[in-house]
Parts: sequence; structure tokens; C-alpha cells
Amino acid sequence: MADTEENVQFGDSGEADVEMGTAEDAQEAEDDNPEAEGEGAGDETEVANGSASNPQTIFLEYLKSPIVQLIVGSNDEETTLTAHKAILEQSPWFAERLSDLSDDALTIELSDDSLDAVGCFLQYQYTGEYFPRRLANAPDGLEPDPSVPSIDNTGAQLLKHARVYTLAQKLGLPELKTLAHSKIHRINSTAVGEIAYARFVYGNTPGDDVTIRKPVAAFWATRSHVLRHEAEDEFKSMCLEYPQFGFDVLSLVLDQREKRAREREQDTPGGGKGRKRMRPSINI
Repeated sequence: MADTEENVQFGDSGEADVEMGTAEDAQEAEDDNPEAEGEGAGDETEVANGSASNPQTIFLEYLKSPIVQLIVGSNDEETTLTAHKAILEQSPWFAERLSDLSDDALTIELSDDSLDAVGCFLQYQYTGEYFPRRLANAPDGLEPDPSVPSIDNTGAQLLKHARVYTLAQKLGLPELKTLAHSKIHRINSTAVGEIAYARFVYGNTPGDDVTIRKPVAAFWATRSHVLRHEAEDEFKSMCLEYPQFGFDVLSLVLDQREKRAREREQDTPGGGKGRKRMRPSINI
């Protein structure tokens, strides 16, 4: 198991600000998408999934396709967005549903999806990036967003990219998943924000997803001795609400203890010694 990179900064209030994720996971995201740093920074007329000798011609063909209405959210939060059919068809999920619709009745409901996540998805499909973009001259940073604080105290910034990640998973867009995952590692947050993020991850990703679920457990396993005191109530609630989270964290903690114990035994002259189980004395 990879060691977790720790970056804990204490402000005037004494509260620890932490950076989410492991160094290995962040590097894996970079390796999976080596071109991502330049996405959106150059020619924004090139569509994310369109690679041709003349991207401008391909893009114009996309714009000639019919308009699709997307009904996002439900009840009072219902919002209608529009996008070109050819742009949406780059997603296998949309392609399947659009194949059953005639061009004069192109409407798809996304009642369970986040409006912001769908907006990020559309921005990515048209430009190859979504806001806030990654900075080419600052590998660990994102472009400034004056509407949010520099430290994510509530988990809102982490959840923004986590929702894009889960939406990309649903739509069958691995490149967008990789991009969203890489942005999660660029958010500075607190223990309370990390718990909110962990709750979303464990509630909205499959159990076999190791891309963002495993780093969440590893993050808390290596920092729980510090962070649980800053958000003890939230940490306890999370463990009770998602027992798998508590089990994953405990398993990693025990793995580390066993690893250290084996290392100590190997460093001991003569190797490790057997331990006898204590037995109660019996008086006859």
C-alpha cells in the first residue's frame, strides 16, 4: 500500500487544513491523462473527443446537428439546458438514448443529476476543460475562483469535482473522470470538508471503485489521529452511516501496524520470538 502524502497546515485558529488524496493517486491521474494540463488553455474550438486533421471543420459539423433539450433537476430546481446532438453523442449513455428519439422530439431528463455537474460536462464537451481549469504553470493549482474561499471548509469544492466524476462515470467518459479526479487533489480543505466529501463518495460510488474510494479511506487512516479530533462528531456519524468506511479505515490502520511490527521483528537479532497465550492459573 502506498504511503499517503501529508500536507497539514495550521492557521491562526489552530485548525488543520489538509490537502486531499495520496501522492501516488495524484500521479496515477497525471499518468492516465498526460495531455490534460494543456486542455482548455489553447485552441478551445477543439472538442474533447474529436481528433482530426481539421478540428475546426469537425466542430462546425457538430454545430450543424439538431438541438437537444436537457431537463436537469426536478420540482423547483428543474432547469432546461440545450446542447447539440453530435456533441452529446460523444457519450455512450447519451448516444444510446438519442438513438431512440426522432429529431423533432429531442428531450432527455436528468432529474437526479446536479445542474453544476451537467454544466461542467457540457463545458468540457465544447472546450475540452471546465471551470476552474488546471494551471499549466502551477501543477498543483486551479485558476482562481473569487466565488469560493481559498480553504474548503464545507466540502463544497471537493463535492463539485466528485459530482463531475460520478456523472462522467455514468456517461461513459473516462477522460472527464480523470480530469475531475485530478482536480480533487488540488483542493485545500478541512476535516469537516473531508468528511462531507467522504460521505458523498461512499454514498455515490460502487464498492469496487478504487479510484476515489480507496484514497478516501487511506486519507483518514493516515490522519485520523489528528483529524477526528477536529470533526469527531462528523467522523463518528460517518462511521455509523457507512460501516464500510469504518471497516476500510480500520483495515488500513491495522495493515500499517502489522507492517511496522514485522519490520521491528526483522530488525531484532535472532528474529521474532513466539508469544504464548496467557492462561489462567488453576489451583487444585
